[in-house]
Amino acid sequence: MAQQNGVKPVTAVQKLRNMLADPDKIVVCPGVYDGYLARIALLEGADCLYMTGAGTTMAKLGMADMGVATMNDMRDNAAMIASISPTTPLIADADTGYGGTIMVGRTVTSYIRAGVAGLHLEDQVVTKRCGHLKGKQLVEEDEFVSRIRAATIARQQSGGDIVIIARTDALQSLGYDAAISRLKAAVEAGADAAFLEGINTREQAEQLIKELDGTPCLFNNVPGGVSPDFSVQEAKEIGYKIAIYPCLGIEVVYPAIKKACRQLFDGGKVESVEKDGKRWSPRELFEVCGLNESMEFDRQAGGSAYLTDA
Repeated sequence: MAQQNGVKPVTAVQKLRNMLADPDKIVVCPGVYDGYLARIALLEGADCLYMTGAGTTMAKLGMADMGVATMNDMRDNAAMIASISPTTPLIADADTGYGGTIMVGRTVTSYIRAGVAGLHLEDQVVTKRCGHLKGKQLVEEDEFVSRIRAATIARQQSGGDIVIIARTDALQSLGYDAAISRLKAAVEAGADAAFLEGINTREQAEQLIKELDGTPCLFNNVPGGVSPDFSVQEAKEIGYKIAIYPCLGIEVVYPAIKKACRQLFDGGKVESVEKDGKRWSPRELFEVCGLNESMEFDRQAGGSAYLTDA
């Protein structure tokens, strides 16, 4: 990153660490899975983004979140999203790390080089499933800890930085005590933050924060899942430092596109996607994705393609 006036700009990962260190801050991350959603979230004021693994699998592969996305699928999507605003932190799902310790190390290094500010690694088997589905299978605690240890070693050897978030799905099948044991062991191995998936009650969440005193904890808001639908304010009051909303885009896009398709197929015309009684023009939609900035860049470089307004 280029220096300005002799001062090195703060990197995205350092911004994320600063946010986590701020006692009055909760990091709120809208879930995005493509560049268009990321652009919209940024225009609306997001200061941190979350790349959802479920959304990436659905959007890029057209498949449910059943462990079918590869490291390359996830890394490439994360790199694209991170590149849109390189100084805005992006936290990205890294699933199980996609293999043994060597592969976990490769995944972490790849995410660092892709510009990702934070990632989470979980304790499911490689053929994983969404954390809010039943029947999840877990690796032993020692194997989970080895994944976290591999991540911290890879981070150190890379010469870069990334916030490592340890996620456990043990609550459903092994119980609260086993889940806490795994998170504490992961933090001891070098994880920066903890993520207990599938929290059941506010009391359980408060107990988590108490037991992991000093370790930033992440809340995963999945409406219709197994956890309470905490608002940002509620999550902050409980003591969470990060709140991710992975279904934000998935949930609202489905009914909107479904409705528009029904209007087209049943009535021959889309009527609903309007603002102030008018449809959105291509120009307005392209502006969401940096049309004006791209045209100005071309002009500054001496290009002639956009001397007249588009």
